[in-house]
Amino acid sequence: MSSQHFLSQLNQIEAKRICIIKPSALGDVVQTLPLLPVLRERFPDARISWIIRDSFANLLEGHPHLDEIIPFSRRSSVRYWWNFLKELKQRQFDLVLDLQGLLRTGIMTAATRARWRIGIEAAREGSHLACNLTIPDTGRLVPAYLKYWRVADAMGFGETQRQTDIYLSQEDTLWAKNKLSRLDNNSPPTLAIHAGAQWITKRWPPESFAAVGAKAIRRFRCNVVLVGTADERPLTNHIEKLLHKFVPTGHVINLAGETTLKQLAAVLIESDFLLTNDSGPMHLAAGLGTPVTGIFTCTNSLRSGPPGDQHQLVSTNVDCAGSYHKRCPKRGPQNLCCMEELEIGRVWQALFRLVSNHTSQGNVKAA
Repeated sequence: MSSQHFLSQLNQIEAKRICIIKPSALGDVVQTLPLLPVLRERFPDARISWIIRDSFANLLEGHPHLDEIIPFSRRSSVRYWWNFLKELKQRQFDLVLDLQGLLRTGIMTAATRARWRIGIEAAREGSHLACNLTIPDTGRLVPAYLKYWRVADAMGFGETQRQTDIYLSQEDTLWAKNKLSRLDNNSPPTLAIHAGAQWITKRWPPESFAAVGAKAIRRFRCNVVLVGTADERPLTNHIEKLLHKFVPTGHVINLAGETTLKQLAAVLIESDFLLTNDSGPMHLAAGLGTPVTGIFTCTNSLRSGPPGDQHQLVSTNVDCAGSYHKRCPKRGPQNLCCMEELEIGRVWQALFRLVSNHTSQGNVKAA
């Protein structure tokens, strides 16, 4: 379908019940959030729902442009799945946006029987068959944040500012402030470190993170806060021990496994910088305005990195860089060679530029 034809079709839509289908992952959910104000502007009287994995639902709570959160359990029985699809049909959606583009979300889209079912060109596993419209220029090579923003473009709102709104309670904000108050309040800036990632091919070594964190403590007197999931706690424990070994006088706290998603967001807001692998927390921090140094091994910084020139993104130079392999394609001594090739010095220089640029401009948050 041509762009002109798609736009003419889109302009005909009058929807009272809208559903975004974007269950995961965290980074993709964060990058989809700026669409909510756009949909509200385009359809001011519509009821807007969002299907999301239950583990991420907390992030959407309280959003003023979202009327309903529909949590979805990935590990579910056939009976649960059947009832879930039945409920989607009963909601009588007029417009459904499948921004995931996988078999599971394609089945959800088809089950709604909505008149307007819109998908993306990057859709896989036959999910495109459930859609009757496809957003142009949304193939797999298009940067992720732009892929979702094409919906805004198509609706005539592409020039508006992207807003990543996450609504935090006073309790969430106070929780983060209280946790970070254990650091040296006379020694800004605060550097958050997220060394986890879902794929092993994204995980730069914890020893390397510790080495860069130690340099930041020595050079900038940084406070360090380690963040991650409960499953990543052994990883952050290892980094914490190394940091205390390298810089015994450094101030480090380990919050991995202790935060809800909103508490994590509050911690990232309170932090001045984030050093991270390509991960959901990277996009969460960037969306909330916290500058990041992002490390890219098996993924591509242009396709998967956050927008904006306030970040420092560092990529490996091995021949399979940006190949998006969940398992390393190399065997023997070359297995995960990208981790060694992406040297500590390169990442440190990127973080050094990030911190130096912002401190010189007076952009470090007050203690």
